[in-house]
Amino acid sequence: MILMPGGWVEIREGMCGIVILWGTIVNAAAIIAGSLIGLLIGRISESMKQTLMHGIGLALIVLGISMALKSEQFLLLVLSLAIGGLIGEAVRLERRLEQLGQGLERLVYAAVSRFTVRVKSSGGEGPGPVQGRLAAGFVNATLVYCIGAMAILGSLDSGLRGDHVILYTKGLMDGLLSVVFASTMGVRVLFSSLPILLYQGGIALGASWIASAMDQTLLDAMIVQLTAVGGILIIGVGINLLELRRLQVANLLPSLAVAAGLTVLWTEFGGLLP
Repeated sequence: MILMPGGWVEIREGMCGIVILWGTIVNAAAIIAGSLIGLLIGRISESMKQTLMHGIGLALIVLGISMALKSEQFLLLVLSLAIGGLIGEAVRLERRLEQLGQGLERLVYAAVSRFTVRVKSSGGEGPGPVQGRLAAGFVNATLVYCIGAMAILGSLDSGLRGDHVILYTKGLMDGLLSVVFASTMGVRVLFSSLPILLYQGGIALGASWIASAMDQTLLDAMIVQLTAVGGILIIGVGINLLELRRLQVANLLPSLAVAAGLTVLWTEFGGLLP
């Protein structure tokens, strides 16, 4: 059984994992397609890149608003964002994610350096500037695709509801970004689709496993609140893409866990959620 927007739907044995991962698969395919296009067309202008990102930013705001309006429990929404934001700010979550990215980048560059030493010691030519750019392309693209609110929100939506709209939208955005990245940083951008499959797929499968063990009424209430909170975070991503103001959306990610916890309390003791 898998939860779809209209309820639980029975599917054939062995297909459940594919259905849950479908949004992630489409996202990875979009990166591959965009990378190939970028390699074919070469560099694109900064103005074109900016126009594309602004268009996606507007679409994300519309998507986020539609998601945020799913919940009628405004108090829960505000509490989730307030408490989650305080937690994220206290642990400096956005900064820690940036440090994680920098750490991964250093690890890859160190591996490239060791490879350079081994090749040179054997009498061959080292990777040089071109290979260095290829490694940078892989790391930088992977970080942009994986470290962000949409990757987590979309994967949760796929696992909990079987709804892939967020990952479809993210796939479109990543595909356009990969055109730009591949045209400037090389073919390694294409291989950044592999970490996407592992990272987002793992979150989606984990969320689906948790959902299968929960009471249906509680799960439905939790999905409504997670969708609403996630929608507000999506609006934040859209604002960032529009360059209206730089919002630290990652600091609000704990709001999702807070929303889940508050939903349990509200359902058990308030009995007010739909």
